[in-house]
Amino acid sequence: MALKTFKSYTKSTRGTVLVDKKGLWKGKPLKSLTMGKHSTGGRNNLGRITSRHRGVGHKNKYREIDFYRKKDDMKAKIERIEYDPNRSAYVALVKYEDNTMKYIIAPANISIGNEVVSGRNKDIKTGNCMPLSDIPAGTNIHNIELSPGGGGKLVRSAGSSAEVTGIDENYCIIKLKSGEIRKVINTARATIGIVSNSDHQNIKIGKAGRNRWKGIRPQTRGVAMNPVDHPHGGGEGKTAGGRHPVSPWGQSAKGLKTRSNKRTNKFIISRKKKRK
Repeated sequence: MALKTFKSYTKSTRGTVLVDKKGLWKGKPLKSLTMGKHSTGGRNNLGRITSRHRGVGHKNKYREIDFYRKKDDMKAKIERIEYDPNRSAYVALVKYEDNTMKYIIAPANISIGNEVVSGRNKDIKTGNCMPLSDIPAGTNIHNIELSPGGGGKLVRSAGSSAEVTGIDENYCIIKLKSGEIRKVINTARATIGIVSNSDHQNIKIGKAGRNRWKGIRPQTRGVAMNPVDHPHGGGEGKTAGGRHPVSPWGQSAKGLKTRSNKRTNKFIISRKKKRK
């Protein structure tokens, strides 16, 4: 997919860069694989805001994606490739030999009419799904399970991929895009190839209104507030806050660590690389 720019008739179109969706399906999604989606606007069941800066956004339907790929030894033909408003990657509608239809995450460089298959001892071909024990080192993979039969959990966003680097007894060693190297049980499954829509990272929305369509409301900087409203507020003139960035409630802006499950730490060989 190529990038699309616009003539600068307005200030917003001057800076807008979008992904050209020329080759995608222009019709509606398959009705049997879609379901209604309720937007919360950041409110909980009591109507109180628990996630700030969330709006309703444009109405859309949820596409049910097959992250499991359990129909082994049955070829599936790519019927069409579609845009999915719920994720950055494109989705592909596949039709199995028993006429069952499923949505899968579309890999890059896959075309309508191509065939994909799941199971043991399959060809190392883009779109095929198989256990990690069958995938040779140096192969790019995505939609990786963390436990056998649990469905793909890792590497599902646009343009992402992981690399198989080796084997350690019953585990496969995987290097993620973040630089993290971890072990995954080799009976878990993964899909061959890189996720589609790698140009997603080059999008420039051009105007604030496009964020409103996504359900993102405007944010006010803490330094522009009064001291009663934010720890960064107040001061004479344009002050920079005078302290490390914090939330309105004084918590570090780097994020409060909430992960308490330490059982999977033993599978992480090295952590992701820190930005300089």
